[in-house]
Amino acid sequence: MKRILLFIVTNLAVLLVLTVVARLLGIDAYLAAHGQSLQGLLVWAGLFGFGGAFVSLAMSKMQAKMFMGVQVIDPQSADANARWLLSVIEQHARNVGVRLPEVGIFDSPEPNAFATGMSRNSALVAVSTGLLQRMSREEITAVLGHEMTHVANGDMVTLTLIQGVVNTFVIFLSRVIGNIVDRAVFRSEDGRGIAYFLTVMVTQLLLSVLATIIVMWFSRWREFRADRGGAQLAGTNNMIAALDELKRVHEPLPTQQLAAFGIAGGDIGGGLKRLFMSHPPLDERIAALRSLGPAS
Repeated sequence: MKRILLFIVTNLAVLLVLTVVARLLGIDAYLAAHGQSLQGLLVWAGLFGFGGAFVSLAMSKMQAKMFMGVQVIDPQSADANARWLLSVIEQHARNVGVRLPEVGIFDSPEPNAFATGMSRNSALVAVSTGLLQRMSREEITAVLGHEMTHVANGDMVTLTLIQGVVNTFVIFLSRVIGNIVDRAVFRSEDGRGIAYFLTVMVTQLLLSVLATIIVMWFSRWREFRADRGGAQLAGTNNMIAALDELKRVHEPLPTQQLAAFGIAGGDIGGGLKRLFMSHPPLDERIAALRSLGPAS
């Protein structure tokens, strides 16, 4: 219920902010003078902006199972290693106060893991075969603690809300700009000529790039928080050891959405490259853990 309420409040807040900004800039008066409905555009942008983000979230578990080949563990037929994996997740779930998520394994030689799902109580946590083969049980426990912290913090929903916000801005502003350009530059009577559609496509692309920077900033911030959660659940030394192992070999997850919820980080980047990283460099994550105090 809290997540749904947050969604509604955030959606209304976005529409309110856009309305205020549009009025201050005189955009609504301009559109009204030319027969356009600002309120209708705001509602349309909000519905499509948040709708697209939440449809993507709703499909996230299905996409993981389909495109990454995640095999959900069946407790009745699980082997000893799979039962141990389930027991760790179950313990973490109790500690962070969420329902036991689905637990799965996907075939990949690289050590990685991710969490996704529509809500904190309807999640999927998956680990790669490479992670199970390369890491010790203590390190795996830390990685699972990291992912369960994502689940407990509701990071999947929060990231979707942020994506919905920026989607709304992108949809709304690109169409306002397109209308203005078509009328002011190309003298179209209704602001819906070919210049409108070309301007909307170009502007939406450019604004989406800028919006991605905001989404990726939040993604990097929550990785530090998830690392701290993993350290609390499994020990700081184990969390650091797991990140050290990831430094030795890492292959990003094949889709951006799933990569944003994975454990592994990217290469060290700077400048523009850093703005688009979903994960902070692993060295920075390790340094942040060490700065918390004596390792346990």
